[in-house]
Amino acid sequence: MLIAREVTKEYMSGEQKLAVLRDVTFTIPQGAFVAIVGPSGSGKTTLLGLLAGLDTPTRGTVLLDDTDLGKLSENDRARLRGEKVGFVFQSFQLIPTLTALENVQVPLELRGTPGAVERARDLIDRVGLSGRGHHFPTQLSGGEQQRVAVARAFANSPKILFADEPTGNLDNATGQRIFELLQSLNTDGGSTIVLVTHELTLASKASRMIRLLDGAVVEDTGADAAISA
Repeated sequence: MLIAREVTKEYMSGEQKLAVLRDVTFTIPQGAFVAIVGPSGSGKTTLLGLLAGLDTPTRGTVLLDDTDLGKLSENDRARLRGEKVGFVFQSFQLIPTLTALENVQVPLELRGTPGAVERARDLIDRVGLSGRGHHFPTQLSGGEQQRVAVARAFANSPKILFADEPTGNLDNATGQRIFELLQSLNTDGGSTIVLVTHELTLASKASRMIRLLDGAVVEDTGADAAISA
């Protein structure tokens, strides 16, 4: 589903080149649940952006569902994301003037999906908010807003979902519920999950953990299994 080959990302800092990522290589098969961990500044979020095609590497290759992202234009990468990728962020990023149900409907309506209202209502039910669909984001708790964001991310049945610190603004119990929700959607729908988190307790419950340090992979608990897959 996802292949990174010697991915390097460099930025200019004054007259010096700063390597945020250095020769990152791994393969993630379809249906996996992978946590990417590491201290602040290790390159986790930068890597997530490259894997999702939000940015391009200085060197190296990223293949998403057998497509080389580096060979696509920005518009083509955006089209690919719309067709195959879902996102969940730490900051929820809900539209404040729309209800929870309407927030989930948006990606469905943009694609012209038949039965958008029914699909959105089913997802709201699946994340445990059947009685809250008519509420606006400001009327929901942080955990409820994140559950809406997860439902929205799965609206178009993405092949892969990228989650960037989705539990970072939540208390431990609520964060655990969000993690379990991602696990269930991974198991039920078969979507590949790539989770960036600093919470090692949660990360250890993923089927695989990739640890970054100073922009390089220093541990990959599922490397052998991924290669054989």
